[in-house]
Amino acid sequence: MSRKVFSAVIRGAHGFVKEAEAAWEKAVDEHGEKAELKFPETAFALPMILALTGRKVQTLADCEPVLKHCREDLLREVPSDEVWLPYLGHGLDAGAATLFAQEILGAVEHLNGFEPDDGYLGFLSDTAMREIGIQLVDGRMPGFAAILGPAPTDEIAVNTVRELQKRNILIFPVANRDGETMKEQLDRQNVQTGWDTYIVPTGPRTLDAIYVLNWAVRSALTFGGLKPGKFQDILQYSRDRVFAFGITFGNIPDDWYATGAGAILMGYPVISDSDDTPEVRPTGVTTYEALVRETDAEELVPTCIEVRGVKVKIEEIDIPVSFAAAFEGERVRRDDMQVEFGGKSSHCVEYLHMAEMDDITDGSIEVVGADIDEVEVGASVDMGIEVLVAGREMQEDFEGILERQIHRYLNHATGVMHIGQRHLVWLRFSKTAFEQGFRLKHIGNILHAKLHDEYGKIVDKVAVRIVTEPDALKDLMERAEAAYEARDLRLAGLTDEEVDVFYSCTLCQTFAPNHVCVVSPERQGLCGAYDWLDCKAAFQISPEGCNQPIPKGRTRDKAMGEWEGVNEFVYDHSNRSVERYCQYSLMHHPMTSCGCFECIVAIVPEANGVMVVNREYGGMTPIGMEFSTLAGQVGGGVQTPGFLGIGRRYILSEKFISYEGGFKRIVWLPKEIKDAMREELEERAEEEGVPDFVDKIADETVATDSKSLMAFLQEVDHPALEMESLLGVPGSRRD
Repeated sequence: MSRKVFSAVIRGAHGFVKEAEAAWEKAVDEHGEKAELKFPETAFALPMILALTGRKVQTLADCEPVLKHCREDLLREVPSDEVWLPYLGHGLDAGAATLFAQEILGAVEHLNGFEPDDGYLGFLSDTAMREIGIQLVDGRMPGFAAILGPAPTDEIAVNTVRELQKRNILIFPVANRDGETMKEQLDRQNVQTGWDTYIVPTGPRTLDAIYVLNWAVRSALTFGGLKPGKFQDILQYSRDRVFAFGITFGNIPDDWYATGAGAILMGYPVISDSDDTPEVRPTGVTTYEALVRETDAEELVPTCIEVRGVKVKIEEIDIPVSFAAAFEGERVRRDDMQVEFGGKSSHCVEYLHMAEMDDITDGSIEVVGADIDEVEVGASVDMGIEVLVAGREMQEDFEGILERQIHRYLNHATGVMHIGQRHLVWLRFSKTAFEQGFRLKHIGNILHAKLHDEYGKIVDKVAVRIVTEPDALKDLMERAEAAYEARDLRLAGLTDEEVDVFYSCTLCQTFAPNHVCVVSPERQGLCGAYDWLDCKAAFQISPEGCNQPIPKGRTRDKAMGEWEGVNEFVYDHSNRSVERYCQYSLMHHPMTSCGCFECIVAIVPEANGVMVVNREYGGMTPIGMEFSTLAGQVGGGVQTPGFLGIGRRYILSEKFISYEGGFKRIVWLPKEIKDAMREELEERAEEEGVPDFVDKIADETVATDSKSLMAFLQEVDHPALEMESLLGVPGSRRD
């Protein structure tokens, strides 16, 4: 590391440590050393300090040894002009001191009631990490970038984020220069920000960069299952599995240098556009170079991708607007709407089905009726999308799977908003997309290109009809409705007993190396995104992929759902860490979790039942833990008897923890799930012979602690209270 860089890092680190010491001393005077320190919605105390040192900083008193470690062990004096030193190691130590000091500063601010400025997120919760985790592990989002400060111009700012979005890179604008921020630049250019658009402004200060880095380090603890304090393993995991990098515009001040050294310590290179930035090109700490200069604004993003070694795929489709997963969350508001189909004022249906090879022409796109430029601006129009697919390996069971992709594909086009599926579609096109030339035929271009791209192993031909003509649309809707009903009956009747093969999903092993999802007809993947038919299709599409067939083999325990073939597969594919697995049990050898689960099932011993909590629920639960705390106990690819990560629809399965009594064991469920799934929950209750059961399940409106829960359950005479003791449910003799 050059003397210039090292000197700046040291000065910046000293500044942050001094600031943290002063803030800490003031907080102790005002609140006392026993005052609690914490960030919102995390189970990891102060995550960076916990991960790299193993120290749980939960009070102001806990900060003192960390600050002493920074001052006495990690910081060096600024080097003189006469003495040469091997600067890299000292620079990385100063980077660690910077991260620890920044985290303490942020925690003290939260103790004092800190709230982020409007439009900024501040601390990034465990829930946000898990929600975005599935996109990081399945390749939709290959990495993320932290951008410090504003770009030289608004145009360069927009071009930079658009080039990153095209590559599906998550973007964290942070810090300012002379009060100017990139967020302000993007706001002036009407660029939508937020998780949905992959642009997440964290804060206007350099200090706010710690929220990006301690969000990243939690992946090693959550998905990787690594233990706090194993800093070498955690830093290696961060370098090898979390593809992040930093971008700086203009001359780099000392505080940016110090923060950048912390990023480099984690394996994340920094790319600068300034001629005055010295380069640091030794590899090892980072995969390739650590600090690189790229002064050409057009080449900045490609250089970042090259230096970090991110594997990206830029999608080129014959449409007049940009196309990438990063645009999926954009919303088309009414003031910016050219036309809409479906929603409250019209009808829109989409229907994908098989066709004979000789009956369709690949690439045929037909518009039947009026196009976008033939209706009034702001009109709400009835419309249908019919997709005909032919292929030698295509099966009727795959129709619904491919049809569900329409939502994802259309949302990847800028200026297009798609909500819903089947006959409940709401589709909007923006005025900007219309002015750029987007028309109904381009829906066909997107679907033709993407179905061939992602499902080429089973799809040989794709034809698309876009229908707005009333009579043709009526016919399409009638055919679609009949197909939906037939599909639902076919899928609903498939049981675990009727198949000899389950499927694996090891997609999340990118982050949780020991985790294996076992997907059966009656149990979806814990992320909620993959069911048995999805995995079956995925295997046919990619025989070497993460969805592999699992022959069940000889039954060891029918009630618990244990088979020799499944045990052998899980053992071999969990790095030989999980020896036994029971598909239907919560208490005996349950399935592991990665961290991408939609919900957590947790035992409530005093109620003789279980609660189910979804990641969107941010409050307290009756067992004294919020979702984020629970998730820290469940993830990482380990078996945790009594705790289980699941997809939310698994609650409705007859196999839901059936060995322990199943559905009737549910004693607490957040109101959001009860309201959203009430009709299906009531149907399930009827099947179980307890028609009034849903109203006997407590939620946060009646209980968020054990005492209140028990009072409610006794008042409504909940059936779990009379069931066999959950802790006493016997296992097989092999337990």
